[in-house]
Amino acid sequence: MPQTVCPAAGTMFTPSGFNPHLASTCSEADPVIEDEGGPQEARGPGACLAEGPPITSASLDTLIQHLVPTTDYYPEKAYVFTFLLSARLFISPPELLARLCETCIKQQQLDQSPLDMAKVRKFGPKILQLLTEWTETFPTDFREEKMVGLFKDIIHRIAPCDEAYWKTLSQVLQTLNQKLAAIAQGEECIVKVNASSVSSISDKLVAFKTKSPPIQKEMLSICNDPYTLAQQLTYIELEHLSHIGPEEFVQAFVQKDKLDSTQPCFSEQKKKTTNLEAYVRWFNRLCYLVATEICMPAKKKQRAQVIEFFIDVARECFNIGNFNSLMAIISGMNMSPVSRLKKTWGKAKTAKFFILEHQMDPTGNFYNYRTALRGAAHRSQTANSNREKIVIPFFSLLIKDIYFLNEGCANRLPNGHVHFAKFVELARQVGEFMTWKQMECPFETDRSILHYLHTAPIFSEDGLYLASYESESPENQVEKDRWKALRSNILGKTKELKELREHHGS
Repeated sequence: MPQTVCPAAGTMFTPSGFNPHLASTCSEADPVIEDEGGPQEARGPGACLAEGPPITSASLDTLIQHLVPTTDYYPEKAYVFTFLLSARLFISPPELLARLCETCIKQQQLDQSPLDMAKVRKFGPKILQLLTEWTETFPTDFREEKMVGLFKDIIHRIAPCDEAYWKTLSQVLQTLNQKLAAIAQGEECIVKVNASSVSSISDKLVAFKTKSPPIQKEMLSICNDPYTLAQQLTYIELEHLSHIGPEEFVQAFVQKDKLDSTQPCFSEQKKKTTNLEAYVRWFNRLCYLVATEICMPAKKKQRAQVIEFFIDVARECFNIGNFNSLMAIISGMNMSPVSRLKKTWGKAKTAKFFILEHQMDPTGNFYNYRTALRGAAHRSQTANSNREKIVIPFFSLLIKDIYFLNEGCANRLPNGHVHFAKFVELARQVGEFMTWKQMECPFETDRSILHYLHTAPIFSEDGLYLASYESESPENQVEKDRWKALRSNILGKTKELKELREHHGS
């Protein structure tokens, strides 16, 4: 069925990514990495990461210190991603970068003259690498001028040791600006698509059920090849994925933690999950589009033909590794206005549909789907062809996994330490998604099909029920009463709309 960003409060769900042992670690008895009297150049935090056990919890100051590079230490890439992803729950990116730069300046004595050239030459490439990783993975953090200013300032301090640092800075900022421009363009496209794909019930609803020929185009008249349509759906999915930043997964569920005395780092204005929400809307639109296409034809044979077509499209999505479109199609076909069309379903060949339903069966916490997803991920890692590298997860389930991971454990322990084990698991799930979203679509685009998918009018739930009842008569009194009410409501509005148009046209 259509999805929302956050699952219902009463939903029973145990995401596979959630480690139940995390909940049991939420106590002051956790092994922690303690502060050792402030930053020290002699013993970098890499010693703790390399020689000691993984960080389970630590103070925010200690975790920040683990991020700071030195002349002989650079944090592990996994730690950099995990901390930059989760730290925004406790400290804003500009404040974090300011703390990082301040610590580097003190440790490397960058505020003194003359500089220790040999020391700075060892340190320079490491701070550049860290800041470059930051801009590449979380580019939207640098939409704020303060972030770019802090970046330039630290490079300005080490540049006297090597003029090449300026050239590197220029290249990094150029790449960053290109990314930010692409993100802004993507956000503009989302606004346009949203404006053109708003659910609409118009006089088309009346037209296709009367003696006059329908004026609504149908999917089969635009594309009658299941593989081609599956390719175009995959293009849209990958386009949406490319715009979603990892920080959106954290910001989607940001809330006041009972054990956290600090103020939230996000104002409502900065708490942006635009791309994530747009992707959920796309899933819902595809559900309703499939249901609309099935309910719209007046003849039973045509409706059965559309059902068989979408079954084949869903199968091709499965073969491609596009599980999100697959689930949207199955959800659309399982919507009540569609599933009640028993005569239509009896006319269609549905054996393949039941196989696909089995693959996406929610039983056992979507065990079959998760098995198929692991298979697709393994294929992606070993594939030579780009077409075999595509992995598009069922997105709403990924969101639920992350939601319940967030709900299952506090961000801070009773002793005030950050529960870092929780964020390691969060980073694992988000990091896997980030690998999949970087895939460029290997299929050629068909603009007419894409335009139809984005703009074709779709029925609301009431519209679907009315179309369904017009196709196959109500079977009981409840359905009859609803049919009568829907006809009175929707067809009445349609008549008013037609009269208004005639009035303005005269």
